[in-house]
Amino acid sequence: MTNDLPSYAVEISGLIKTYRGGKQALKAVDLQIPRGCIFGLLGPNGAGKSTLINILAGLVVKTGGMAKIWGHDVVESSRMARAAIGVVPQELNLDAFFTPRELLELQAGLYGVPQRERRTDELLAAVGLTDKADAYARTLSGGMRRRLMVAKAMVHKPPVLVLDEPTAGVDVELRKSLWDYVRKLNKDGVTVLLTTHYLEEAQELCDRIAIINHGEIVANDTTENLLRRIDNKKMTITLDNDLAVLPDNLRQQGWEQCAPHRLCVAYRPSQVAAGSLLRAVQMNGLTILDLVTEETDLEDIFLQLTRRSDFPKAS
Repeated sequence: MTNDLPSYAVEISGLIKTYRGGKQALKAVDLQIPRGCIFGLLGPNGAGKSTLINILAGLVVKTGGMAKIWGHDVVESSRMARAAIGVVPQELNLDAFFTPRELLELQAGLYGVPQRERRTDELLAAVGLTDKADAYARTLSGGMRRRLMVAKAMVHKPPVLVLDEPTAGVDVELRKSLWDYVRKLNKDGVTVLLTTHYLEEAQELCDRIAIINHGEIVANDTTENLLRRIDNKKMTITLDNDLAVLPDNLRQQGWEQCAPHRLCVAYRPSQVAAGSLLRAVQMNGLTILDLVTEETDLEDIFLQLTRRSDFPKAS
């Protein structure tokens, strides 16, 4: 690899994919993934995520537009582009009669990695499979197979790693260990493109997130900015006594009685100050014992953007 590193690990411009029969899976998608980040690609089923990833992996032929990996066009420099990417697919496609060691050695051979440069034992240790190195793949649990797939994608040291639903169907403990490994890879300089249905996973891991819906990018921003994007907040207060009837002026402000001694309200911070909501409560002679506010999370944003067809396209 040269010292002239690209600004973008993945660069996509006007990417179109129309399948036989006229179904348009991608509609002139523009997407730039900065080098060195963990980038989340989210979207409902059928939104175009898998098509986009398969084009990057060289498994699907684009209809139009441009896609580059580490500066290499996926069509004009297909060999270099494929060498720059490792893909962990959703499907656990492992040969049941090979051991993890054999599978990694075979994969390294397919990529032309010289024997002296292979990292089989290092990769097995990194994904916690040292003690299973010589067991048949068919004896591995689903979580172990998932980890082996990650190791398999990294045998040729690609600078870009694509994880397509990497923690689907695995338990919480394994999910956390995979998160730790992804962070380690990223710290070592690997750019990670992650698709996931677990929104807390994207919120926890990703520096930037793009949301795709009906083949179009409807949002693309830092995770922090996305979380600020929807102007919604919820406040819940606990009173010192049960409230028999909710005063009319509180009901008009949007307050609801969520328990005999608890009130809650959803409001827009840009339009309503929290202090005015609390003053109205106190003006009714009510004493507040506790107050809790809930911020917008990624799930709220995802649902709003994928439900609203009139949402403006990301720039």
